[in-house]
Amino acid sequence: MPLYEHVFLARQDVTAQQVETMVETYKGVIEANGGTIEKIEPWGIKSLAYRIKKNRKAHFTLLNISAPPAALAEMERQMQISEDVLRFMTIRVEQLEAEPSAMMQKRDRDDRKDRDRGDRPRRRDDEFGGGGDRGDRGDRGDRGDRPERNFGGEN
Repeated sequence: MPLYEHVFLARQDVTAQQVETMVETYKGVIEANGGTIEKIEPWGIKSLAYRIKKNRKAHFTLLNISAPPAALAEMERQMQISEDVLRFMTIRVEQLEAEPSAMMQKRDRDDRKDRDRGDRPRRRDDEFGGGGDRGDRGDRGDRGDRPERNFGGEN
């Protein structure tokens, strides 16, 4: 059976429980037509690059699907009818990934707070030429001896 990665965006003002209900509905459509959903990844609410149907944010969800094309077509037809689905995209793949997607790995990386930055040596200003002392620069002197410049005005 063909394998697909399917991502859909639901309106931001629907609840997470409503998004789960939508996923269960679409899962039922796929299974009724002889397919299976291998993995479901709710990515949460994310900002959109541009407004879609007056929405600035959306619930993102990834579905890894193993189903015949007819099952996928029926699911996409129902998504087009739904007012809660802003966009969706289905890509046929050679193999489904079992590990978490890049979006979920990024979230795991962001959730880690175990890094301790206290063990790095502190920078001293005098090592890198910073600080308040300008040393070799000297005084710039009086600027009153420069000629005035006239750009396009009268002489």
